[in-house]
Parts: sequence; structure tokens; C-alpha cells
Amino acid sequence: MALPMPNPLPVIAADFKQSRAGIVAVIALIALAVGLGVGVSAQERAFREGSTRAADAFDLLIGARGSETQLVLSSIYLQPSPLDLVEGAVLQDLIDDRRVQFASPIGFGDSYRGYPIVGVTGAFVEKNTGTVTQGTPFRAINQVVIGADVALQVGETFVPTHGRIAMVEGADEHAHLAYRVVGRLSRLGNPWDRAILAPIEAVWWVHGLPVGHKGYEDLYDLGEAHEAGAVRDHTDAELEALPLGPPFDRALLPGVPAIVVKPVSFAAAYQLRQQYRTDDRTMALFPAEVLLQIYSLVGDVRDLLAVISVITQVLVVGAILLAVLAALALRRKTIAVLRAMGASQGYIFLTVWLNVTLMIAIGAVLGLGVGWGTAKLLSAVFASGTGLVLPVALSFQEYALVGTIIGIGVLLAAIPSLLTYRQSVSAALRQ
Repeated sequence: MALPMPNPLPVIAADFKQSRAGIVAVIALIALAVGLGVGVSAQERAFREGSTRAADAFDLLIGARGSETQLVLSSIYLQPSPLDLVEGAVLQDLIDDRRVQFASPIGFGDSYRGYPIVGVTGAFVEKNTGTVTQGTPFRAINQVVIGADVALQVGETFVPTHGRIAMVEGADEHAHLAYRVVGRLSRLGNPWDRAILAPIEAVWWVHGLPVGHKGYEDLYDLGEAHEAGAVRDHTDAELEALPLGPPFDRALLPGVPAIVVKPVSFAAAYQLRQQYRTDDRTMALFPAEVLLQIYSLVGDVRDLLAVISVITQVLVVGAILLAVLAALALRRKTIAVLRAMGASQGYIFLTVWLNVTLMIAIGAVLGLGVGWGTAKLLSAVFASGTGLVLPVALSFQEYALVGTIIGIGVLLAAIPSLLTYRQSVSAALRQ
């Protein structure tokens, strides 16, 4: 009657304790190699998902002839860059078009403590952004709605600064207009969380431009008086009497950097895109298709990350081979003692195989956590600088990577298991 095979786990536990430093080093190397692959994969997918999600609310963008990429970066991701202006007549044509649910200009130029002030219409705030979770939408030229991450409170007032960055506190302020915060938007997870949304009329007015409405031409002293900074004061009642949004007076509409359009249907979207792409004054685009061009402009991120993933796999295989060789060297004397005591070939094989397999499996599982944590950290750093939230999550792709590494490890673990049994017992004991 054959005796049952002894339990190899106590031997493995004792070996782990005895060779702690070497085993920890091997596990750490495997974890770092696997973590690089997992982090690259998760971060690449998060970048694409986050950037695409930020563009979802912008069905169609229309701007002056120029760079489509720059139009998307400035209008959706609020990256500061000068854009040529679209004629005001184009905006009015879109507002009057039956195929358009709403068309809102997007105006730039001012800021407050680094937060960009973006001029839009009330329809944009109510239909194209998150809901107003605190307060109300703006109803007057001196009222604003703020994004979720703007460090202001509903009811506070502030004076806008010309440009995106004020070099000196109080420098270049539009002192003739103080905005009052009347609402805060829900979190969007994109750069608009750090934006201050003002009526487009306010952006025009503080820069000495017509406000798009007949009968209010004298609100601002234009010409030489404006250049000299001679601006008369206006009461809140005067400012709040100014109508906001459409209908505009075509003759009094200034140019705008961009127009976001909400078509009534998919067919209307493609018709409008074609019409304004063939217009000599404008270009029209779907942001999603331009995002593909952005990825190619930065060197085709997908291909770059694919190369990094291949390098990662090489590192992982190297780590596994190192684990195999380390196991062979570290366990030579232990295996010789077991063989001298009469341990069977199957027991020796199982003990060494489990030993190496456990190291690889532990390292691969830890690598999954390392990769996820690294991707989350990089996403947090990216979001703090751009406002764009990258949704990091592990998917089947990352789990399959870890499973593959463990599977390879299971096979490679057989190498030291076979080699150790063939070694001379007397030679190993004399070492």
C-alpha cells in the first residue's frame, strides 16, 4: 500500500522564511514589470474614454477657417490659444435655421484667479452642460454660473481680469463690471468644471464691442474714450435691463471664436456640417472625428503604447526567468536534504514547482495593484493640471495580461523542478 504524499506547504513556508530577501526581490521585480503593462493599458484606455466623454456634449463645432485641432482644444478643453473670429452673421444664420435646436457662441479672453471666463448663451448653460445644482442660471449681464471646482460661492462678487493669467494682483482688471455668482453646475469631469460661464454679451461689453441688441449701443463708450479707459459707471438696474441671448440684431453682432451647435437630428447635423465646411468663411466639424487626428498628431498614442506593452512583456518574461534561475540556486541544498531523506520524485517536483509558481503568482497579482495605482496617480496629476478626469478602471484586458503571466510562470516553474532532481545529492550537500 502506497503511503500518501507529504504536504509540501510547510517546507515551502520554511524556505520562504529562510530566503526572504531573495524571494521579496524576485516578487518585486515581477510586480513592477506586470504593473508597467497594466498601468500602460489602463491609462491609455482612460485617456481615450475621458477625452471622448468631454466632447460628447458638443455635437457640432463651427469656427473660422484654420486649425480644426486648435478649435477643439480651445472650445472643448479650454486650452488658451488665439482663434480667428467667425462673422456674427454666421451665428445669426444658425440661430434662424430650422435644423438647429440651439446655437451658442463661445467667447474667451478673461479670467479670474486662473479660472477662464467663457461667454455663452443661457441655452448652452441649461441644455449643453450639467444641471445647476446650486442657485440659478444667469439672467443678467453681470451674473455668472461657475463650474464645480471654481473656488467661489454663490452670492460672491468679483472683478474679471483681462487675459488668462494676471501677473500682478489687480492688474488689467475690468473694473467697470463686477460679476455676481448666481449658480454652480454639477460636476462634469472635464475642464469646464474649472470654468466661469458668463453671458456672451458680458464678454463683448467688457471689451468695448456691441452687445448684439439694438437700443443698447450707448452702454459702453467706444472709440478713443474706450482706448483711454474712460468708462462711465452703470447701475445694476441698467445692466440687468439688457436682454440676453437670441434674438440678436444681425448688424450689432461681433465676431466670435467658435459656435457650438445642437442640431435637431443626425441628418441635420451632417447637412449643417457639409454646408459650413464648403462655406469660404467657416469650417465645421464633429469633435469625435478630430480627436482621432489629435491622437495621430501626438505620434499615434495607440501604436506608441503598443510598443511599450511589448517591452513590458519582455521585462515580465525576463523577471519570470530570473525567478526560475533564482529558485534553482536558492533551493539546491534544501532539495538535496529532502532527497537524502527519501523524498519521492513527485514530492520534489511538486515542492519546487509550487515554490516558484507562488512567487510568480504573488508578483503578478501585486503587479495588478501596482499598475492600477500608478494609472490612478497619473490620472490625478493630469486632472489637476487640465481639469480632464480620466476614468481609470481595470478591464478584461488587464486581467487577461495577469492571467497570461501566471500561466507562463506555471509552465516555466517546471524547469527548476526537473533540474533540481537531476543534481548530485552529495555535491549539493557539500556546498
